[in-house]
Amino acid sequence: MAEPQIDPADVVGRQLEAYNAKDIDAFMSCWDEDAQYFGFPSDLLAEGAAQIRERHIARFQEPNLFGELVGRMNVGNLVVDREIVTRNFPEGPGRVDVIAIYEVEGGKIAKAWFKMGTPVLDKAS
Repeated sequence: MAEPQIDPADVVGRQLEAYNAKDIDAFMSCWDEDAQYFGFPSDLLAEGAAQIRERHIARFQEPNLFGELVGRMNVGNLVVDREIVTRNFPEGPGRVDVIAIYEVEGGKIAKAWFKMGTPVLDKAS
């Protein structure tokens, strides 16, 4: 009898929920120990869980950090999200359109690629 398969979209969904909750332990539980994290298409930004954790501990300090899921699709073990991410950029708070591509192996994210749009800064009030 085959082992039950873990839905790659569920793994990515849990990862986004933990990102939005700024829960580093829950976030990292979705990533493989040897995961690779790329700026699209091939700019290696972090390799291994320790580097991914370090990158996100800093990111999670942003007070209004939030990834709004616009759409998700997957084929096999590849999951593609489109998100609008609220961030605190060096120039000020704003939003950026992001396409995130996740490769899930054995119930963990093994590789991820992120294509960022141009940040749109909030208008000063």
